[in-house]
Amino acid sequence: AWISRNNIELCHILQRCTRKNRGYAMSDKFYVSYNTVHKLIKGLAKKIEEEGFDPDVIVAIGSGGFIPARIIKTFINRPIYAVGISYYGIDHKHRTHPTKIQWIDEVQEQLRGKKVLLIDEVDDTRATLAYCVGELLSYKPEEIAVLVLHNKKKKKDVEFPPEIKRYYPALEIDDLWIKYPWDAEDIDEHTRKEKEMLEELNGKKEN
Repeated sequence: AWISRNNIELCHILQRCTRKNRGYAMSDKFYVSYNTVHKLIKGLAKKIEEEGFDPDVIVAIGSGGFIPARIIKTFINRPIYAVGISYYGIDHKHRTHPTKIQWIDEVQEQLRGKKVLLIDEVDDTRATLAYCVGELLSYKPEEIAVLVLHNKKKKKDVEFPPEIKRYYPALEIDDLWIKYPWDAEDIDEHTRKEKEMLEELNGKKEN
């Protein structure tokens, strides 16, 4: 019960940044610490368990999905397969569609008839997630569920196919610039900025 209440409190605080008249000092940057990532993933693992979804494998989209996938493995102990999807080629030019840069060895054998939990850090335009879902569906898994830390409340470039019936976003937020801890050059400063952001949001709530 404590886990659930703790997660609800965290979500209430963080979701305050989705109000149109935010005005907090961090502008449109939304800082997320490792502690917060861990708590959000722990809450999602509990929800998945309560819904009775028991995946056979975890597929992490690199690089943002790697750490969330490893954390959820603590609670849902399944093999992790890593895939890499990119909009950029070796010439570093932006492409109009995502392409595979890393894929699962013997993927058909690993995924056919299996229940797959696909993980990325954010559902932004949805192009990368939808592309990966389409590729994985071609290997005939029993089911694919999608898990993300954050779903940005914006128009998506593409919708999920009807085969996707389970979708697990930890938080629904506005189209903010999310600053994840694995991209930080100074992790202490990053964590401090999240603390300042949450304190400011809490201050607004109390006022």
